[in-house]
Amino acid sequence: MTSSSDPRRAIEAVWRIESARVIAGLTRIVRDVGLAEELAQDALVRALEEWPVSGVPDNPGAWLMTAGKHRAIDLLRRKKMQERKHEEIGHALESELDAPDIAARLDDPVGDDLLRLVFIACHPVLSTEARVALTLRLLGGLTTDEIARAFLVPEPTIAQRIVRAKKTLADKQVPFEVPRAGELAERIASVLEVVYLIFNEGYSATAGDDWTRPALCEDALRLGRILAGLVPDEPEVHGLVALMAIQASRLRARTGPSGEPILLLDQDRSRWDRVLIGLGLAALDRAEALSGVLGPYAMQAAIAACHARARTAAETDWTRIAALYAVLAQLTPSPIVELNRAVAVAMAHGPAAGLEILDRLLADRTLERYHLLPAARADLLAKLGRTAEARAELERAASLTRNERERGMLLERAAALEG
Repeated sequence: MTSSSDPRRAIEAVWRIESARVIAGLTRIVRDVGLAEELAQDALVRALEEWPVSGVPDNPGAWLMTAGKHRAIDLLRRKKMQERKHEEIGHALESELDAPDIAARLDDPVGDDLLRLVFIACHPVLSTEARVALTLRLLGGLTTDEIARAFLVPEPTIAQRIVRAKKTLADKQVPFEVPRAGELAERIASVLEVVYLIFNEGYSATAGDDWTRPALCEDALRLGRILAGLVPDEPEVHGLVALMAIQASRLRARTGPSGEPILLLDQDRSRWDRVLIGLGLAALDRAEALSGVLGPYAMQAAIAACHARARTAAETDWTRIAALYAVLAQLTPSPIVELNRAVAVAMAHGPAAGLEILDRLLADRTLERYHLLPAARADLLAKLGRTAEARAELERAASLTRNERERGMLLERAAALEG
């Protein structure tokens, strides 16, 4: 046993590390992710009662797993379930408790159980919001309150999403298994979408008083690296890790002393995290080695790498970035990609060329309420000397964003143009 001056903090740290594998192992046995999480939570409660007295076990994950399985046996016996399925589960649990390699299996970071849990939490039968909440709950080890605060959503709303998600998985009898080869690409795409949604909410908060929420970025990057360990031959998984790591490297430079936003070209690049950049570039190399043709995440990572390699904003290879965005637009055509391509084209070939692309996007209904379109147009209009139009676009952008920090920055830019 090991001891800690702050047992509760130590237990919370252990839970963040071990909870996903414990829930995954219990789900394999009881075949119900909701019940598995309840059993794991019961084990956590027992740990909170015992570990402050006895100390944290040398293998806390195995301790929690064993406690969860004992709780499952007690639950099945107390309810006197006579169905054969439940009897079989009980026998399986008892035999699992006697298995000599339980600790070794739990310590294996690349376990099938954990991969199965990833695919269940991100299953397409769930809504996007439910997948995000359930992933952070089961795989990120976050409490319902932490998830609610991270996304600025009332706690009962998050709790309801998680409950409904578990019920949907049970009602649809979603199997606890790795998808078949024919389904694997689609299911991995669903997982990557969820992880990147979590990251983006941390990188550019859609609402509230904070421009960034670094903790969410850390959670997403950790999930991405776990996934890369589980499916090491999937190039897009490494592409996403590369993209998140390179973008996360800028977090310290994205805000000023008072939390005010600092845009990419104005950032102090000496504050960029070189370790994360190195991690991202290595993951990008891995993605490129696994596939001769880069997928959408790896392509975005290649764009981010152009910024990471430039020692100053003036040294940025905008011609290459514009070319990469053109390829990305072919891979995944979308108005957001086209908007980003327009900015790169403007930097490489002049504001008029970029504005021409942006003006074509004005007719796209999906961008009608997207604040970054008028913000981008304002920048190019200002460079072309069309100050009044630029100011009006900045004011429109400020009226559309739900992030208070961003609104303040946009209004300040508008006021500067007026001056």
